[in-house]
Amino acid sequence: MAKKKTNFFKKKFSKLMQKKLVMLFMAIILAFVFLVGRITYINASSGDKYTKTVLDQQQYDSRIIPFKRGDIVDRNGTKIATSERVYNVILDVKVMLSNEDYVEPTLEVLKSCFEIDEEEIRTLIKENPSGRYNVLKKGVSYEKALEFREIEEDEKKYSNVKGIWLEEDYVRTYPYQTLACDVVGFTVDGNVGSNGIEASYNSVLNGTDGREYGYLDAGSSFERTVKEPENGSTVVSTIDLQVQSIVEKHVLAFNEAHKNEFAEGEGSKNTAVVVMNPQNGEILAEASYPNYDLNHPRDLSAYYTEEELEAMGDEEKLDVLNNLWNNFCVSDTYEPGSTFKPFTIAAGLENGTLTGEEGYMCGGVLHVGDHDIHCSNRKGHGPQTLKQSLENSCNVALMEIGESLGAEEFCRYQKLFGFGEYTGIDLPGEGSTEGLLYTPENMDAASLATNAFGQNFNVTMTQLAASFCSLVNGGDYYKPHVVKQIQDENGNVTETKDPVLLKKTISKESSDLIKDYMLGVVQEGTGASAGVEGYDIGGKTGTAEIVKDGQRVEDRYVVSFIGFVPADDPQIVIYVVVDQPNVEKQEQGSFTQVVARKILMEILPYLKIYPTEEITDELLQTLGITREEATEGMRLSDSGTTSNELIGDSSDYQNLNEGEWAGNQNFPVPPEGENIEGADELYQGGMYQADLYQ
Repeated sequence: MAKKKTNFFKKKFSKLMQKKLVMLFMAIILAFVFLVGRITYINASSGDKYTKTVLDQQQYDSRIIPFKRGDIVDRNGTKIATSERVYNVILDVKVMLSNEDYVEPTLEVLKSCFEIDEEEIRTLIKENPSGRYNVLKKGVSYEKALEFREIEEDEKKYSNVKGIWLEEDYVRTYPYQTLACDVVGFTVDGNVGSNGIEASYNSVLNGTDGREYGYLDAGSSFERTVKEPENGSTVVSTIDLQVQSIVEKHVLAFNEAHKNEFAEGEGSKNTAVVVMNPQNGEILAEASYPNYDLNHPRDLSAYYTEEELEAMGDEEKLDVLNNLWNNFCVSDTYEPGSTFKPFTIAAGLENGTLTGEEGYMCGGVLHVGDHDIHCSNRKGHGPQTLKQSLENSCNVALMEIGESLGAEEFCRYQKLFGFGEYTGIDLPGEGSTEGLLYTPENMDAASLATNAFGQNFNVTMTQLAASFCSLVNGGDYYKPHVVKQIQDENGNVTETKDPVLLKKTISKESSDLIKDYMLGVVQEGTGASAGVEGYDIGGKTGTAEIVKDGQRVEDRYVVSFIGFVPADDPQIVIYVVVDQPNVEKQEQGSFTQVVARKILMEILPYLKIYPTEEITDELLQTLGITREEATEGMRLSDSGTTSNELIGDSSDYQNLNEGEWAGNQNFPVPPEGENIEGADELYQGGMYQADLYQ
C-alpha cells in the first residue's frame, strides 16, 4: 500500500503557534506605523533643514549654450545681417553671500567693470539672498569680457570677487543700417524674425540651443556633459548690394530734392524702386522711402521731433511704426495707370484680335456707355498706328482695343498675367488684389474701357514687375524671389533656390512686337526722359489718380515708369513708383523717368551691360567708365575695389543731392496746357478718370 503524501499547505498550526504569528504581525505593523509617523514629523518640522544639507553636499551645474543665428548675405557674399557674440553678466547671490568678505569687492567689480548700479544689486540681494542665477546686464561686449577675465585670473588682487560669471549670447546686427531694410527685416525677442527675409526664413536662420550640464557631490569629481548647439543656416539673397546702394542713393536724392517743396514734409508719400532679372525672376534691388535703421527699428527721431513723439499715444506710435516697416513694393496696392497698356496690347496680339497693322483715330474723347472718357491729349492725337498708340499713350486707342477684346478675353488675360493673384514672392505681407479686379459678369463697357488703359483696378509693384518681365523675355513668367541659396555654417550649399517657371503668358512673336513698341516709347514717345545715351531702352510710363474711400482724390497721383535693357535681349527690368510726389503738379510724371535714368547710368556698366551704340569719349564720360571697361567687359568691382568700399557707409547717402529733377534742361518736363487743362471736367463720378500725363 502506497504511503500517503502530506500537503504542507493544508497542515494546521497549533493554537500556540497561531498566537505567536499574530503577535509578530502586529509588532511589524506597529513598527511601520511608528516609522511613517516619525518620517512625517521630521519632514514637517525639519524638512527644509535636511533638504538644504543634502543640496549643499551636491552641486548641479547646467547652462544653455545659445546657437548663432545664420547670416543673411547678398549674392556676392557680403553680410547684410549677422549675429555678434556678446555676454550676459550673471550673479550667484548665494555664493557672494557665503562669506561677508566677498560682498564689497564683488559689488565694486560689478560697478567699475560693467557699470551696473550698486543700489539695484543691493535690492536684489535683499529680495533674493539665495538666488543662484540673476541676469544683471545683457549684451556686454567681447572687450569687456576680456577685461573681466583678467580680473578673474588675478587671484592676488581680486581673490574675494565671487559669484560673477559671464554667459555667452548673440546680438543681431546690420552693418549697413538702412540698406535693404525692406528686404532684410529685423528680429525681436532675440531670434524671432520680423519683416523681410528675417521673418520668411526664420526657421532656416534659427538653430538649436546646446546645453552644458554636470553633477558634483562631496566625495566625487565633477563630471560635465556638453551638447553642442546647432547654429542656423546662412541665407544667400539675390540682392546685389552695389545695385541696392545705387538705387537707394537716388531714392534718397529724390526725396531731398523735393522735401518741403510744395508742402511741409518728405519728397513723396512713398518712393519705391524694384530692379529684377527678367530671365529668372531674381530681384537685384528693392527699396522704398521712408526707410529705417535695422539696428534701431523703433527709432522715429529721423521723422518726428521729441515733442511730437512725446505727444503720441502708444497706439498712434504703433501705427506709425507699422507704416514705416511696411514694404511698399510688396504690400501696397494702387492703380497701375498706363504701365498696364502693354499688357492690353499683348493680349490682343496673342489672341489674334490685333495684327500690328491696325490704325486708330483719336479725337481726344470716346463715348462709352453713358460716359465721355477723355484721352491724355484733350485735343486728340489724330491718326495713330498700334505702335504710336503706345508711344503716345493714347487712351482712345486702348479703349477701342479693350472693346475689341471683350470683357471675357480681357479678364482671362488679366488673370493669365497674374493680376488679382499672389505672386508667391518669398517675403511676408504680400498685398492681396483678388477683390480689386472686375470679372466678366460685373464689367460694363465703361469699366472695360478704363481697365484697358490701367485704371479702376489695383496691382502691387511685385505683381506688375513679375508680369512685365514675361512681356519682354519671350513670355516666361518666373516666380519673383529674393533668395538664391541656403548654406550651412561652413559655407556648404544645402539648398539651391532654382528659378521657378510658373507659366507661359505670350509667345515670343508677341513679346518681340511689344518690346519694339516700348522701345519707341523711350526713343520717340512719352518715356524720352528715361533714355540713356548709347543704350536701347524700352519702357512705359504711367499716371493714376489716388482713390480713397471709393472716390478719386483731386490732384493726388501715383506716377511710375517701368523699363528694360537692352531692348533686344532684356537683362534688367527697372520699375520706379512715386506715390504722391511733393510737387505742385503731381501728374507730370517725368520724375520717375529721371530716377530710372540716373540709376541705369550707374548699374548698367557695373552689371556688364554695355552700350550698343558707338562708344565715344563723351559717352564714356557720361557713363563713368573707361574704354577698356567698355571694350573688354570689365566689371567695375574687378578693379580691386572691395564690395564694401563700393557701397560705402549708408550715412554718406544723406549728403547726396542729384540736383534739379523735374525741369532739368537735359530732361524735358511734360508740356503744360492743352494736355492737362480741363482734367476736372472728366466724369464726376470719380471712376473713369483718364491718365493726365503719361
